[in-house]
Amino acid sequence: MLTFILATASGLSVANIFYSQPLLGLIAQAFHTTESSAAAVVTVTQLGYAAGIIVLMPLGDLIENRALASRVLIVTAIAAGLAAIAPNLPIFLVFSVLLGFTAVVAQIVVPFAAHLAPEAQRGRFVGQVMSGLLLGIMLARTVSSLLADLWGWRSVYVVSAVLMLILAVVLATTLPKRKPDHTDGYRSLMASIVNLIRTEPALRRRAALQALMFATFSAFWTPIAYELIKEHHLSQTQIAIFALVGAAGAGAAPIAGRLGDRGLGRPATGAVFALATVSMAIAGLGAHNLVILAIAGVLLDLAVQGNLVLSQQEIYQLRPDARSRINTVFIGSVFLGGAIGSALSGLLFGHTGWSGATALGVVLSITGFGLWCGSELLRRRATSSNGTRSTPLSTRS
Repeated sequence: MLTFILATASGLSVANIFYSQPLLGLIAQAFHTTESSAAAVVTVTQLGYAAGIIVLMPLGDLIENRALASRVLIVTAIAAGLAAIAPNLPIFLVFSVLLGFTAVVAQIVVPFAAHLAPEAQRGRFVGQVMSGLLLGIMLARTVSSLLADLWGWRSVYVVSAVLMLILAVVLATTLPKRKPDHTDGYRSLMASIVNLIRTEPALRRRAALQALMFATFSAFWTPIAYELIKEHHLSQTQIAIFALVGAAGAGAAPIAGRLGDRGLGRPATGAVFALATVSMAIAGLGAHNLVILAIAGVLLDLAVQGNLVLSQQEIYQLRPDARSRINTVFIGSVFLGGAIGSALSGLLFGHTGWSGATALGVVLSITGFGLWCGSELLRRRATSSNGTRSTPLSTRS
């Protein structure tokens, strides 16, 4: 039951970052602006989320977690309510930043789950909570499209505000208390983040890999609504149905968690980057066919979600006392990559269409695969070198 609550909290809060993606055309019409200007909503929301991760998430290692999560959710509800009544695009962008900034609750509860899980089953527990988070990401587009079709795009943010208030009450009354061990204050906490980046190469590597993966994800899902409307003439409800294909990818989370528990995280990482490259190539070559686009979306979401769980399982083993700070570095990098992917894909789509956006995704995922290959080569050389140096010692003994 506790895992279900954490998964639900993660999914509902992170959904706030993605509600706007299928609504960009409607937002552009409502505020009498261009589609490229409206695409800034996605970018600033993700930048707000990245900022929230940097500023708020470390507090998970300092403040009692239940109180922190429930209080931030109240602010999220306020931000969603204000976004619903925004009179123009600049004000809506401000509230979108605040909405992204406070949606960080999604990442506060993931390290919480890792703390509650038995060590031998941590990958499975984290995978289950991540399934909720990833379903929130995938279903957000479907829910927002359906609500917009029924009651207009502003209703999406009204419903979100109500859900955030309900969720705040549920977390405050059901979660166990967890007081972190860190007692040196916020300044010391933030300084230690820099030290984590400097001393943990696995954290740097995983953050870079997932940033590239999420940039690829954004290169597909940010301009896809424009492509579906312009080239395939889909309505908001039809876009909502199309967005459901991404939910299938949530099944990758528990599978990836089990692979990590079995020590297969490294080869699985290479496989998911190869899968992402293939999916973006398929999306570009088969843009004329909705079924092919849907298959590409499923494959891409499988890759993104699989690599996310594999990465978090590895980094949570580095410093159990600093999981929130580790998550700050990791997820902050991820959404910075996502914001860059959104901005670049929106720009390319405006100039070169869908082919430019998918080409960007192919380049990003190939870069990630190359980074994985390079890290594996260095690791094997280091292992081989250590083994060679140890042989004479063994012989002399």
